[in-house]
Amino acid sequence: MPVFRVQRGDGPIVLGQPHGGTFVPDDIAARLNANGQMLADTDWHINQLYDGLLANATVVQSHVHRYVIDANRDPAGVSLYPGQNTTTLVPLTDFDGQPIWSEGQNPSADETEARRTAYHAPYHSALEQELERVRAKHGVAILFDCHSIRSKIPFLFEGTLPDMNIGTDGGVTCAPGIEAAAHEFAHSSPYSTVLNGRFRGGWTTRHYGRPDEGLHAIQMELAQSTYLSTETPPWAFDEKKAKRLRRWLVDILDAIQDTALEL
Repeated sequence: MPVFRVQRGDGPIVLGQPHGGTFVPDDIAARLNANGQMLADTDWHINQLYDGLLANATVVQSHVHRYVIDANRDPAGVSLYPGQNTTTLVPLTDFDGQPIWSEGQNPSADETEARRTAYHAPYHSALEQELERVRAKHGVAILFDCHSIRSKIPFLFEGTLPDMNIGTDGGVTCAPGIEAAAHEFAHSSPYSTVLNGRFRGGWTTRHYGRPDEGLHAIQMELAQSTYLSTETPPWAFDEKKAKRLRRWLVDILDAIQDTALEL
Protein backbone atom coordinates (compact mmCIF):
# COMPACT_ATOMS: atom_id res chain seq x y z
CA MET A 1 0.00 0.00 0.00
CA PRO A 2 1.49 3.38 -0.99
CA VAL A 3 1.91 5.87 1.85
CA PHE A 4 -0.18 8.49 0.05
CA ARG A 5 -2.01 9.32 -3.18
CA VAL A 6 -1.88 12.57 -5.11
CA GLN A 7 -4.62 13.59 -7.52
CA ARG A 8 -3.45 16.72 -9.30
CA GLY A 9 -5.70 19.58 -10.32
CA ASP A 10 -4.90 22.96 -11.86
CA GLY A 11 -6.79 25.16 -9.40
CA PRO A 12 -5.49 27.00 -6.32
CA ILE A 13 -6.99 24.66 -3.69
CA VAL A 14 -5.25 21.59 -2.28
CA LEU A 15 -7.41 19.22 -0.23
CA GLY A 16 -5.35 17.58 2.51
CA GLN A 17 -6.70 14.32 3.93
CA PRO A 18 -4.34 13.00 6.63
CA HIS A 19 -6.76 10.82 8.60
CA GLY A 20 -8.92 8.91 6.11
CA GLY A 21 -6.53 6.00 5.62
CA THR A 22 -6.93 2.59 7.26
CA PHE A 23 -3.63 0.96 6.26
CA VAL A 24 -1.72 -0.57 9.18
CA PRO A 25 1.33 -2.74 8.42
CA ASP A 26 0.85 -6.31 9.63
CA ASP A 27 3.62 -6.17 12.23
CA ILE A 28 2.08 -3.06 13.78
CA ALA A 29 -1.49 -4.34 13.57
CA ALA A 30 -0.48 -7.46 15.52
CA ARG A 31 0.51 -5.26 18.47
CA LEU A 32 -2.80 -3.38 18.67
CA ASN A 33 -5.28 -4.67 21.25
CA ALA A 34 -8.88 -5.47 20.32
CA ASN A 35 -9.88 -1.86 20.90
CA GLY A 36 -7.09 -0.52 18.72
CA GLN A 37 -7.81 -2.97 15.92
CA MET A 38 -11.23 -1.35 15.44
CA LEU A 39 -9.50 1.76 14.06
CA ALA A 40 -12.43 3.73 15.46
CA ASP A 41 -10.78 7.14 15.20
CA THR A 42 -10.64 7.14 11.41
CA ASP A 43 -12.02 10.10 9.45
CA TRP A 44 -14.37 7.62 7.83
CA HIS A 45 -15.06 8.00 4.09
CA ILE A 46 -13.60 11.51 3.98
CA ASN A 47 -12.18 10.98 0.49
CA GLN A 48 -15.55 9.80 -0.78
CA LEU A 49 -17.30 12.79 0.79
CA TYR A 50 -15.05 15.30 -1.00
CA ASP A 51 -14.62 13.37 -4.23
CA GLY A 52 -15.41 15.56 -7.23
CA LEU A 53 -16.63 18.54 -5.21
CA LEU A 54 -14.19 20.89 -6.88
CA ALA A 55 -13.16 19.67 -10.32
CA ASN A 56 -9.85 21.54 -10.40
CA ALA A 57 -8.72 20.82 -6.83
CA THR A 58 -5.61 18.83 -5.98
CA VAL A 59 -6.03 16.03 -3.42
CA VAL A 60 -3.25 14.68 -1.19
CA GLN A 61 -4.58 11.67 0.69
CA SER A 62 -2.72 9.61 3.31
CA HIS A 63 -3.44 5.88 3.28
CA VAL A 64 -1.78 5.27 6.64
CA HIS A 65 -3.95 5.09 9.75
CA ARG A 66 -3.37 7.61 12.50
CA TYR A 67 -2.62 4.81 14.99
CA VAL A 68 0.55 4.08 13.00
CA ILE A 69 1.50 7.76 13.17
CA ASP A 70 -0.66 10.87 13.13
CA ALA A 71 0.11 12.96 10.06
CA ASN A 72 -1.63 15.96 11.65
CA ARG A 73 0.60 16.13 14.73
CA ASP A 74 3.81 18.06 15.25
CA PRO A 75 6.67 15.71 14.30
CA ALA A 76 8.54 17.01 17.35
CA GLY A 77 5.72 15.75 19.58
CA VAL A 78 4.60 19.18 20.82
CA SER A 79 0.94 19.24 21.94
CA LEU A 80 -1.51 21.14 19.76
CA TYR A 81 -3.78 21.89 22.70
CA PRO A 82 -1.74 22.29 25.92
CA GLY A 83 -3.79 21.53 29.01
CA GLN A 84 -6.50 19.69 27.08
CA ASN A 85 -6.96 15.99 26.41
CA THR A 86 -5.66 15.03 22.99
CA THR A 87 -3.77 12.23 21.26
CA THR A 88 -0.07 12.17 20.47
CA LEU A 89 2.15 11.76 17.40
CA VAL A 90 1.85 7.99 17.82
CA PRO A 91 -1.33 7.64 19.87
CA LEU A 92 -1.31 5.48 22.98
CA THR A 93 -5.07 5.77 23.49
CA ASP A 94 -8.16 6.29 21.39
CA PHE A 95 -10.34 9.40 21.53
CA ASP A 96 -12.10 7.97 24.59
CA GLY A 97 -8.84 7.72 26.51
CA GLN A 98 -8.75 3.92 26.27
CA PRO A 99 -5.47 2.07 25.48
CA ILE A 100 -5.04 0.86 21.90
CA TRP A 101 -1.85 -1.21 22.30
CA SER A 102 -1.49 -4.66 23.86
CA GLU A 103 0.30 -4.73 27.20
CA GLY A 104 3.99 -3.98 26.78
CA GLN A 105 3.60 -3.02 23.10
CA ASN A 106 3.58 0.78 23.31
CA PRO A 107 5.90 2.12 20.59
CA SER A 108 9.33 3.28 21.73
CA ALA A 109 10.89 6.65 20.91
CA ASP A 110 13.11 5.00 18.28
CA GLU A 111 10.11 3.34 16.67
CA THR A 112 8.19 6.60 16.65
CA GLU A 113 11.08 8.24 14.82
CA ALA A 114 11.22 5.38 12.30
CA ARG A 115 7.50 5.75 11.62
CA ARG A 116 7.85 9.50 11.26
CA THR A 117 10.49 8.95 8.60
CA ALA A 118 8.56 6.21 6.80
CA TYR A 119 5.04 7.67 6.86
CA HIS A 120 4.73 11.21 8.25
CA ALA A 121 7.56 12.81 6.28
CA PRO A 122 6.62 11.43 2.83
CA TYR A 123 3.02 12.60 3.15
CA HIS A 124 4.10 16.10 4.09
CA SER A 125 6.75 16.18 1.41
CA ALA A 126 4.04 15.46 -1.17
CA LEU A 127 1.70 18.03 0.36
CA GLU A 128 4.39 20.70 0.36
CA GLN A 129 5.32 19.97 -3.26
CA GLU A 130 1.72 20.32 -4.39
CA LEU A 131 1.25 23.58 -2.51
CA GLU A 132 4.41 24.98 -4.09
CA ARG A 133 3.29 23.82 -7.54
CA VAL A 134 -0.09 25.46 -7.12
CA ARG A 135 1.40 28.69 -5.76
CA ALA A 136 3.82 28.88 -8.68
CA LYS A 137 0.86 28.68 -11.07
CA HIS A 138 -1.56 31.05 -9.33
CA GLY A 139 0.59 33.16 -7.05
CA VAL A 140 -1.47 31.78 -4.18
CA ALA A 141 -2.24 28.35 -2.72
CA ILE A 142 -4.97 27.34 -0.28
CA LEU A 143 -4.71 24.21 1.84
CA PHE A 144 -8.18 23.03 2.86
CA ASP A 145 -7.53 20.31 5.43
CA CYS A 146 -10.42 17.84 5.49
CA HIS A 147 -11.32 16.14 8.78
CA SER A 148 -14.22 14.49 10.55
CA ILE A 149 -14.87 13.20 14.04
CA ARG A 150 -17.64 11.78 16.20
CA SER A 151 -19.99 14.46 17.46
CA LYS A 152 -19.86 13.28 21.08
CA ILE A 153 -16.52 12.44 22.73
CA PRO A 154 -16.53 13.41 26.44
CA PHE A 155 -12.77 12.75 26.74
CA LEU A 156 -12.06 15.50 24.20
CA PHE A 157 -14.91 17.98 24.60
CA GLU A 158 -18.14 18.60 26.47
CA GLY A 159 -21.57 18.17 24.93
CA THR A 160 -22.19 17.81 21.21
CA LEU A 161 -19.73 19.18 18.67
CA PRO A 162 -21.08 21.68 16.12
CA ASP A 163 -21.55 20.23 12.63
CA MET A 164 -18.91 22.40 10.95
CA ASN A 165 -15.79 23.41 12.88
CA ILE A 166 -13.58 25.86 10.99
CA GLY A 167 -10.04 26.32 12.23
CA THR A 168 -7.54 29.03 11.30
CA ASP A 169 -5.63 29.23 14.60
CA GLY A 170 -7.44 32.43 15.45
CA GLY A 171 -7.04 33.94 11.99
CA VAL A 172 -3.29 33.35 11.80
CA THR A 173 -3.18 30.74 9.01
CA CYS A 174 -5.06 32.50 6.21
CA ALA A 175 -6.10 35.91 4.94
CA PRO A 176 -9.12 37.46 6.71
CA GLY A 177 -11.15 37.31 3.51
CA ILE A 178 -10.66 33.56 3.15
CA GLU A 179 -11.65 32.93 6.76
CA ALA A 180 -14.68 35.21 6.37
CA ALA A 181 -15.83 33.52 3.15
CA ALA A 182 -15.64 30.05 4.69
CA HIS A 183 -17.43 31.12 7.86
CA GLU A 184 -20.10 33.12 6.02
CA PHE A 185 -21.16 30.25 3.76
CA ALA A 186 -20.95 27.67 6.55
CA HIS A 187 -23.00 29.92 8.84
CA SER A 188 -25.65 30.39 6.14
CA SER A 189 -26.07 26.63 5.84
CA PRO A 190 -28.52 24.54 7.89
CA TYR A 191 -25.56 23.17 9.86
CA SER A 192 -24.36 24.45 13.22
CA THR A 193 -21.01 26.19 12.76
CA VAL A 194 -18.18 27.50 14.89
CA LEU A 195 -14.99 29.37 14.01
CA ASN A 196 -11.88 28.51 16.04
CA GLY A 197 -13.76 26.61 18.70
CA ARG A 198 -12.49 23.34 20.15
CA PHE A 199 -10.66 22.63 16.90
CA ARG A 200 -8.53 25.61 15.83
CA GLY A 201 -6.59 23.79 13.14
CA GLY A 202 -4.07 20.99 13.57
CA TRP A 203 -0.33 20.99 12.98
CA THR A 204 -0.83 20.81 9.22
CA THR A 205 -2.90 24.00 9.12
CA ARG A 206 -0.56 25.85 11.46
CA HIS A 207 2.59 24.64 9.71
CA TYR A 208 1.61 25.57 6.15
CA GLY A 209 -0.51 28.65 6.80
CA ARG A 210 1.72 31.60 5.93
CA PRO A 211 -0.60 34.13 4.32
CA ASP A 212 2.13 36.74 3.94
CA GLU A 213 3.84 34.28 1.56
CA GLY A 214 0.68 33.47 -0.41
CA LEU A 215 0.13 30.18 1.44
CA HIS A 216 -3.25 30.01 3.17
CA ALA A 217 -4.52 27.12 5.29
CA ILE A 218 -7.90 26.35 6.81
CA GLN A 219 -9.19 23.24 8.55
CA MET A 220 -12.71 21.88 8.34
CA GLU A 221 -13.61 19.41 11.08
CA LEU A 222 -17.01 17.90 10.35
CA ALA A 223 -19.16 16.07 12.83
CA GLN A 224 -19.55 12.58 11.38
CA SER A 225 -23.26 12.67 12.16
CA THR A 226 -23.57 14.98 9.13
CA TYR A 227 -22.76 12.24 6.61
CA LEU A 228 -22.59 8.81 8.28
CA SER A 229 -25.57 6.59 8.98
CA THR A 230 -24.17 6.00 12.45
CA GLU A 231 -21.08 7.10 14.37
CA THR A 232 -20.59 3.54 15.62
CA PRO A 233 -19.51 0.41 13.68
CA PRO A 234 -19.78 -0.14 10.76
CA TRP A 235 -19.53 3.65 10.20
CA ALA A 236 -21.55 3.44 7.00
CA PHE A 237 -21.62 6.29 4.48
CA ASP A 238 -25.11 7.79 4.20
CA GLU A 239 -25.69 8.88 0.60
CA LYS A 240 -28.68 11.09 1.42
CA LYS A 241 -26.95 12.92 4.25
CA ALA A 242 -23.76 13.26 2.22
CA LYS A 243 -25.56 14.71 -0.79
CA ARG A 244 -27.09 17.42 1.38
CA LEU A 245 -23.74 18.23 3.03
CA ARG A 246 -21.78 18.21 -0.24
CA ARG A 247 -23.99 20.96 -1.64
CA TRP A 248 -22.79 23.31 1.11
CA LEU A 249 -19.19 22.16 0.97
CA VAL A 250 -19.17 23.08 -2.73
CA ASP A 251 -20.35 26.59 -1.87
CA ILE A 252 -17.66 26.97 0.81
CA LEU A 253 -14.88 25.74 -1.47
CA ASP A 254 -16.05 27.92 -4.37
CA ALA A 255 -16.19 30.97 -2.10
CA ILE A 256 -12.68 30.31 -0.78
CA GLN A 257 -11.32 29.82 -4.29
CA ASP A 258 -12.94 32.98 -5.66
CA THR A 259 -11.71 35.01 -2.70
CA ALA A 260 -8.16 33.69 -2.98
CA LEU A 261 -7.89 34.47 -6.68
CA GLU A 262 -8.84 38.08 -5.93
CA LEU A 263 -6.08 38.56 -3.34
